[in-house]
Amino acid sequence: MRQLPSLVHALKLFLPGACVLILLFPIAAEAHLVTTGLGPIYDGISHVLLSMDDLLPILAMALLAGLNGPVAGRRTLFALSCSWLIAGLLGYSTGVSALPGTIVCASFLVLGGLTAADRRLTPNLVMVLAVVLGLLHGWLNGVAIFQAQREILGLAGIVTTIFVLVAILSAGVISLRKDWMRIVVRVAGSWVFASGLLMAGWMIKGQG
Repeated sequence: MRQLPSLVHALKLFLPGACVLILLFPIAAEAHLVTTGLGPIYDGISHVLLSMDDLLPILAMALLAGLNGPVAGRRTLFALSCSWLIAGLLGYSTGVSALPGTIVCASFLVLGGLTAADRRLTPNLVMVLAVVLGLLHGWLNGVAIFQAQREILGLAGIVTTIFVLVAILSAGVISLRKDWMRIVVRVAGSWVFASGLLMAGWMIKGQG
């Protein structure tokens, strides 16, 4: 019951091709900030919670880390937060986004696909995925803050929210002992993967 061979096999076949396909249709990456009127810290918190482009990959990363054990969870917690902060500061300092819009789709597909497949990864590999996610999305956030002429303190709200979300979710998944509970986590990963496919479809249609 714990392993679903057909799902794993399908993802193995489809995921690489899907990633290549969406990378053939690059568009400008954009990140939309939320304004609460309560200050930059709360704007950053609200952005993470309301922006699906950032929230879903973060959730998938936390679930994937939890599925791979406490060591992977701890490394992901700090790797994702720190890389997001560093990239956000660099993006803010340059104000230029050289990243394709397909980056967001790729993060949905890769993290959602790995979570759905429940692949056993080494803690170091999980940490690398967290760093890559943090660098890419953090850069986009930093550029968006600069272009919207917002205060850089908004980045502090974003990173703090990421730290809390990853800590809670990864710890919750690590504590799961029954197979059906892990399957629920895998289903959540498949939803993230499906969202990435829909986003890729919209991008391809927009190029038509």
